[in-house]
Amino acid sequence: MAISENLDGFLADFGVTVTNGVTATTGVLDMPSEVIAGGMVITTDYSLTVKASVYPNLKYADTLTVDGAAYTVREVRAQDDGKFAIVYLSKV
Repeated sequence: MAISENLDGFLADFGVTVTNGVTATTGVLDMPSEVIAGGMVITTDYSLTVKASVYPNLKYADTLTVDGAAYTVREVRAQDDGKFAIVYLSKV
């Protein structure tokens, strides 16, 4: 028996607008900060959760606009069952 899940419901609660070219969707942007270099530097690692089916060909160096800000793709990884993808980003 297949389990049907509403992916849009998850994204609607926490999502922001994401565009790549003419394709727009909703994604969840995560921006955790981390202290590195012996406590001397604070860095932010940007990641975006989107439905994998929306951007199936997203790759390194592609550009995205997330909540009005420009980012480039560093890496794309499938999450869990592959319905969602986590896109690791660099802010432009």
